[in-house]
Amino acid sequence: MQNPVYRIALVLPLLGVAPVFAEDSSPLVQPLVRVVDLDVGEIATVELCDGTEASLRLVGVDEQRDEIRGAIRRSVVTVEVNGEQATIETGMYNLPRAVGGVQIDCTVTAGYNENGTPAFWGLDKDARLRLWPADSPWIRPGSFRYPVKQKWFATMTWYDNEPVDGGATILPRIYYHAGLDIGGSEALTEVIAATDALVVSVGEEVLDRHADDTPVSPRYDVVYLLDERGWYYRYSHLHTIDEAIKPGRTIDQGTLIGLIGKEGASGGWTHLHFEIKARQPSGKWGTQAGYAFIWQAYLAEHNPDVIAVARPQQFVRVGDVVTLDGSRSWCRSGDVANYDWTFGDGTTAKGPTVERTYDRPGTYSEILKVTDANGNFDYDFAMVQVIAKDETQRYAPRLHAVYHPTMNIRSGDPVTFKVRSFNVDGPGEEVWNFGDGSEPVTVQSDGNSEPRAANGYAVTTHAFEKPGDYLVKVERMRADGVKAVAHLHVRVDE
Repeated sequence: MQNPVYRIALVLPLLGVAPVFAEDSSPLVQPLVRVVDLDVGEIATVELCDGTEASLRLVGVDEQRDEIRGAIRRSVVTVEVNGEQATIETGMYNLPRAVGGVQIDCTVTAGYNENGTPAFWGLDKDARLRLWPADSPWIRPGSFRYPVKQKWFATMTWYDNEPVDGGATILPRIYYHAGLDIGGSEALTEVIAATDALVVSVGEEVLDRHADDTPVSPRYDVVYLLDERGWYYRYSHLHTIDEAIKPGRTIDQGTLIGLIGKEGASGGWTHLHFEIKARQPSGKWGTQAGYAFIWQAYLAEHNPDVIAVARPQQFVRVGDVVTLDGSRSWCRSGDVANYDWTFGDGTTAKGPTVERTYDRPGTYSEILKVTDANGNFDYDFAMVQVIAKDETQRYAPRLHAVYHPTMNIRSGDPVTFKVRSFNVDGPGEEVWNFGDGSEPVTVQSDGNSEPRAANGYAVTTHAFEKPGDYLVKVERMRADGVKAVAHLHVRVDE
């Protein structure tokens, strides 16, 4: 039987009544997801949101580390759900799977606490598992929005569990990402409220009762919201915060929060750090992994036919075997018909996964085209950072390339392109090829010499004369001859 408060909260939006939020983080609406932390061998009975029960056992955990930093690059758990056994990959752009008559995912395992940041997750056991009924959405439809106004995978992302291979030097301490870093175009891409919410913190100002025993960590570029589920939402690195966003104000989903930027501890690349914090089974505050939620929201809002997924990023040495994986891609009509890969050396391959080796250091952007049975297609790009075999201190150069707008572009419309180089030797030239037969365009970014510099990105504008799908490439050569390449997929309508 549903909690009475839960039923009332469902009715209020239908009546046009603004939702009421608790003065603290007490949930007024129970989430659809159920979260359980288990040690290997531990058994639990989990009551799902529809009142049914699932029997769950954590059979084992397999964490696979690289030889460069000792960082976990893949974590797989073996679970038994209602007597059915399956292996599930942790985080890393994976969606919940059907096992034993329920849906289940694993958001984090204990190894991410080692040489990482345990406070991100609040996990005290071997693994965190989440469950939903077999036919349930992952988050209540209509209660959640995609938090930026741009297309899916418009540019670089860094999502849950990805080791952050960035900065000037290769450090022994691992920063495993928690939350969702969604790249965008500085001061152009709009950030919106993902949910109806109470504004609890803006910059350094925090609403009473939300400064202590909460995940709120105020900073000049950060906004925190609290929704009816008792979840806190962090919006970080904002270029500007809309003046109407004030602590104590109740806002609707879709309300403008501000513009995307690279403020705070952004590392110099323009992105929104979007992170959900919730009370976890340990009793601590920890990240509520949001990839499934933004996926569901984006599909509902934009109704794409195909989504190509070639992520996460790869970090290897020259000669190492790399598996590029497009199997996380999706099409609305059913199974993907074709996976087509095009590599920087001009070779091609087919299939959801392919193996590659690289004989030169650099940052590569390999092209994946995914097509469904009706001929609908989408592109994504696998970023592979390759360092020399004897390199222990220095990353390969890399690029952050963005464009705006990313949707509803028509022939002749001006499109703004921005790029910034990282791990290079100071300012230098980036070369754009727009894929439409036009002449290449050379620009010069600052090489991230000052991460928050207002003019750090080099900017150019281009208009496509004809409708079509364009693969835009930008590249930069470091003084030692090591090259970085990045791609963007630009769709131009009639």
